[in-house]
Order: sequence, then C-alpha cells, then structure tokens
Amino acid sequence: MSRPAYGLHRAVLLVAALTAAACAPSEGPRPAGAAGPVSAAIPAASVRPAIAFPNHDAERVFAYGFSAITGRYINDVSARDLALEGLRGLGGIDPALIADTTADGRVELRTTGGVVASLPAPANDDARAWARAVADMVADARRVSPPLAAADTEAVYEAVFDAALGSLDMFSRYAGAEEARDHRANRNGFGGIGIRYVRGKTGLEVRDVFDEAPSSGLLFIDDVITAVNGIDLGGLETTQVKKMLRGPIDSTLTLTVSRPGIAQPVRVPIRRDLVVPRTVTLATEGDSAIIRISSFNQRTAESVQKAVAQARAELGPNLRGLVLDLRGNPGGLLDQAVEVSDLFIDHGPILSTRGRHPESRQYYNARHGDIAAGLPMVVLVDGRSASSAEIVSAALQDQGRAVVVGTTSYGKGTVQTVVRLPNDGEMTLTWSRFHSPSGYALHGLGVMPSLCTAYGNTGDGSDTVALADASAALMAEEGETDASEGGFINATHTDAATDGNDLGRRVEQLLRAQADVDAMVPTQYAQWRSTPLEDTEGRRKLRTNCPPKSHAGNEVDLALGERLVREPALYRWALGLTADHVTARR
Repeated sequence: MSRPAYGLHRAVLLVAALTAAACAPSEGPRPAGAAGPVSAAIPAASVRPAIAFPNHDAERVFAYGFSAITGRYINDVSARDLALEGLRGLGGIDPALIADTTADGRVELRTTGGVVASLPAPANDDARAWARAVADMVADARRVSPPLAAADTEAVYEAVFDAALGSLDMFSRYAGAEEARDHRANRNGFGGIGIRYVRGKTGLEVRDVFDEAPSSGLLFIDDVITAVNGIDLGGLETTQVKKMLRGPIDSTLTLTVSRPGIAQPVRVPIRRDLVVPRTVTLATEGDSAIIRISSFNQRTAESVQKAVAQARAELGPNLRGLVLDLRGNPGGLLDQAVEVSDLFIDHGPILSTRGRHPESRQYYNARHGDIAAGLPMVVLVDGRSASSAEIVSAALQDQGRAVVVGTTSYGKGTVQTVVRLPNDGEMTLTWSRFHSPSGYALHGLGVMPSLCTAYGNTGDGSDTVALADASAALMAEEGETDASEGGFINATHTDAATDGNDLGRRVEQLLRAQADVDAMVPTQYAQWRSTPLEDTEGRRKLRTNCPPKSHAGNEVDLALGERLVREPALYRWALGLTADHVTARR
C-alpha cells in the first residue's frame, strides 16, 4: 500500500544537528581594561607545555558551547555555573587542580602549591567573558601542571564540556570530533560499501551485505576481506580499517577478497555510496509478521513501511497481525518515531514536547491512513526500550492501536538537540520533555505494558508465572470462545497449552495468572497517567509494579505477542485494558 509523503511539521530531532544561536567571539584584540588572569605563588614558566594550546580557538569553542547551553537547555542555567564546573573538570586531567570562587568575587584556579590564576568573576550570564576566562586559565595552568601541559586540545575540551554538561543531567553530553563524526554517520549515513563484518585471523569476515548497497552482488556472506587498495589489514586497528572502508561518495576502492570455493584471492572494485545503517528487520512466523526496530535513524519509517508491504506480499490474506519488537531499542531521531507512529495511527495526537525555548514546544498529530489497515498490533518493550521507542509504544497504546507487552520501559522522556561546535565536536543537549497522547510525561516513568512479563520465569518454564499488579483477568467475549470455570478464555491456538510445548504452557500460565487483579487495572493506569513529574518517589514506586528488565530475545514475550494477534477475542480484551481508560480521559 502506498502512502503519501509525511507532512507533519518538523521542528526538532532527538539528535538533529542544530547551530547555536549565539555568534562566535570576535577575532579582535581584548578590549582595554579587560581583566585577565593574575598568576600568583607559582612561577609562570615552571613547565614547558609539550603541545601548544590554541587559546583563541578554545575561547571560540567554549563561547559557542556556553551560549548554546544557556539559550537552549530545558532549565535555566548560567554561564558562570557552566564555566566553574568546566574548570573543575580539569581535575580529571590533573587531580591537583582545584577551581572555586572567593569571598571577594574572584574565580581562582589553584593547586596545592598555590594559586595558578585569579581574576574577577564576569557577570553570571556573560558566556563570552566566561569562555575567555576558562581559556586563559587553562593556558596559565598548563605552565605549572605537567599532566595538563601534556594533554592535547581535544582532551581539554572533553574535560571542560564533560563536567559542564554532566552537572545538568545524564543525557546531556559531549562528543569529540572523531566520535561526533561517527554519530553523524549513524544518524544520517556515510560514504561506504554497506557491509557488516567481524575481525577474523586473516581479515574482515563478512557477516551481512546490505540490500541496495554498493557491495550488493559484489560481496557475499563468508567472504574474507584481506586487503584494501593493496594494504594488508592484518594488525590494523578497527578504527583504521573503518577509515579505509569509508570515504567520499562516488570514490572507489579495491578489495582483495578470499572467497570460499575459489583458490585464488579475488579483486573486487567498489564505488562508495551513501550508506544508512539498517535498523529494521522482518520475520514472518505462521500468519504474523515480526518487525524488529533496533534504533531510529533517517530511514527507519521508510523501512518499516517496506517491511509491512513485504509481509503482505509474502502472507497475503493470511496475515493476521503485526508484532513490533522495540526491546533493547535505545531511541534515535524524534521525527522518525513520529513517522513510525503515524504509519499506524489514523488520526489524533501522537506526541507533544515542552521546554523552555519557544521552538521546543511542539505538537504532532497523525494524518489520515493506517498502512496496516487495522490489523491487530502488539508492541514488545523492555527496560532498555528508551526515548523514540517509548514515543512509539506510548502513542500506539494511548490511541488504542496496539497492546504493549513486556516490562516497564527505560523512562527517558526528554528530547535532545545536537549542537555542532567549531572544533567539529558536538554537544547533545536536553531541551524538552515529551508527553504521550493522554498527556503524561514519560520522563522517569516510561511506558507501562498492558501485559507485564517482568515477573515470569523465562528460563526452563518450570515455575508458575506471576504477574505484576498491573495485570488483569482474562475474560470471555461475545461467545466467540468458551469460558472456563475460572472465567478465562481457553487457548485456541494449537501451540498454546499442550504438554509437548513448554513455551505455549508458559504463555498460558502467564495469562491465567491474571484472574485476581482485574479490578485494579483502571486504578493502576489512572495513577500512571496522573502522577506529576515532580513526584519522583511516586513514579519510582509505580515502576516497581512491573520492574524494567532486559528482555531482548525473550521467547515468552514474542510468543505472547503472536498469540494475541492470532486470537481476536484475546486481543480485544488486552487492548481494552488501557485503551478504554485513555479514551475516557480524552
């Protein structure tokens, strides 16, 4: 089924590259009368720095970073606090360095031997002045600190920004130039050949060749790449090999390949092209389709749409439903999470984001159309499902479009914007929180599954599965299935509760364990969606009802999801556990 191009207004990506609003410092001389560092107690030339420090460039990088943080961070923060934390971060390079303020309004950097630098503290919000102060104090400290003198400029940036951002929250962070290039490649793609490989004794062993990639039809699984452009790969570091395989789009390289069944090495010329890492895989099991999303990059929504189309082509009218596996998914691009949700939601809200900066306050609504045409859907989550994965699962759950199965998710409900710095590094900066369609903030709470498997024995299946209080009784519906004496829907799938099928028996045990807590579900979900963001203890206690756990590869989760999409009455009951309550709120 074709679908029109996505047309929602896009504002901010979880990891969208943005430029800071502040201008870079001017390159002119310092104004007359500006106070610079004053050295004291320690001779100014005690140590000759091994690496020259680019004071002016550092000032520019610090000013750009401090201005971006003070302008965009989700909470109000001063340039003074950032700079002081950054100076304290130098202790990570030389523990003898200590930064602090004095009673007479000065900022000092000192060691056990005395004061290294001292100057009047600039105005709290003067990012440029504080950036100059940090750069000058670093330059002075390098004259007396051997560890700092030996550190390269990138190590200094890392120490300062790690400390400054680390004082804000656990998701704001700094990446140096090389790491940042890798991050951008994972988000947006890179010039490469499109393979996955592992290091072997004689070279790179090809484990996967991407569809429609430059290497498709030229390289094959179990090929061993022994040389690139005539350079033997033996003994090279992984980073060196990666740099050799990647390069400008349309550039060429020649691989030397050892191929099973061929005695002599094969020379394979390949032209590099844009490669976006694969994030979506499809497996069909019987009459259901399992779509696994490992993360969210710029092609994830397109790949999900193709996976659904492929499942329809393979199964035709026998396709009973979809299982969307988001277990272990750490997140990624916000707009892709919105697009994936919009593929299956016919109308209504998907997400809202709220922050201090005006551009951080956005609302996203679904467009008409559901590529699955209303087929039953189950979303699998676990304690490592975070961020964009939580956006999708919360939206589908709140809109009554899918049953969520697994454990409580991670609870990362904040949006990060990426600020590219003049040194080619980048800051990932928290600038808003996102809220589900029903209005609750996911941060520190996460998504609560409709059916919790956190307490189940997922080993040999010998123990009876016990569920969290969030579980509910299994009820017979409309006479489509027979009701047992306990009020359960009897298993109708042939793989369910049989002596010869341990997995089916464990799923049946899980479903039957819910009989005594049916009345608790509305209260449980009302609390989940109404406990305010400020009530951190209340949110923590709610999460213990279905504790977040790592369930990647858990067979019970997947078997339960497949059974739900195959049995209409069971699916409608599970969907109603949360959908009816949310509909009432709206």
